[in-house]
Amino acid sequence: MTIKDIAKACGVGVSTVSRVLNGRPDVSAEVRERVLNMVEATGYIPNNSARDLGRSRSDAIGVVVRGTGNLFFSEVLKTAALEIDRRGYTMVPRFIGEDDDEVKAGAILEREKKLQGLIFLGGRFDYTPAELSLVGVPYVCCSFTNSFGSLAEEEYSSVCIDDFRTAYQAVEKLIEHGHRRIAALVPSCSDHSISELRYEGYKAALREHDIPFDEALVMECGGCFTMPEAYEGMAKLLERETDFTAVFVLSDTTAIAAIKAMEDRGRRVPEDLSVIAIDGLEISSYTVPTLSTMTQPAEEMGRESVKLLLEVMDGGPHRHIRLEPAFRTGASLRTL
Repeated sequence: MTIKDIAKACGVGVSTVSRVLNGRPDVSAEVRERVLNMVEATGYIPNNSARDLGRSRSDAIGVVVRGTGNLFFSEVLKTAALEIDRRGYTMVPRFIGEDDDEVKAGAILEREKKLQGLIFLGGRFDYTPAELSLVGVPYVCCSFTNSFGSLAEEEYSSVCIDDFRTAYQAVEKLIEHGHRRIAALVPSCSDHSISELRYEGYKAALREHDIPFDEALVMECGGCFTMPEAYEGMAKLLERETDFTAVFVLSDTTAIAAIKAMEDRGRRVPEDLSVIAIDGLEISSYTVPTLSTMTQPAEEMGRESVKLLLEVMDGGPHRHIRLEPAFRTGASLRTL
């Protein structure tokens, strides 16, 4: 009895059986039960070591996810997994910490699983050609691009929003609602990351609308910009002796934490302070008030990343896809 026999008997693909045997979550309960019952009934025992050592070519596509607590990445990953399976491949995920090296993790995964391609979901914005030379298969940067690095555009592919432009649009929404004293809550202003890009977009929106930049309205929270860090950063910003009517926050989850800090200190949203963020997570549509946010197209990002990777794997040229976010009105934004 082989894994192909199990798949045929259950009426599913080999990759689906593989995901069940490896405990992957992206399989329905009904299919999982059917496969496991067949495995038990036939006495099938998977020989993973022999399989990995013996094959010269796999059907595996690796996805290295940087940052285990990123809810936006979860939405992207779900769609990517479905698209990879639909195209006849098996997804091999590797979750790493926010401070871990995704390139090294991807290179190790490539050799362990004999990958055909790689998707980096989240990563640094400042790669060098020497660093990426560790990776020997086609790869796509998903949700980010090499804005601060030295990679030539024809040497890699990416799928993401324009973070600078999206931040600009978010702050412009606040300005359109009459706000001119606009604070910003960011991890860092100069870390060559998504934080710097969105911070520069914030400053550009102020500049283009003739609003003077006030350094006292910017709070750098540092670290990985978790919800606790955002909460503490917002608390410190409120302690400063400076007035503002609105806050631009880097992401939905951290905006939720910032709103909590405001409410705990007697500041109502949006009556006292308006809030806008970037992401468009489902959870932020159930907060009170509903968060006003620039929604990243998570499903499209996951799907396009897989499609682009397969094109490159088939010999196609590298491309850079920029997706358009959409503004979700919410209720955290008040017109002055």
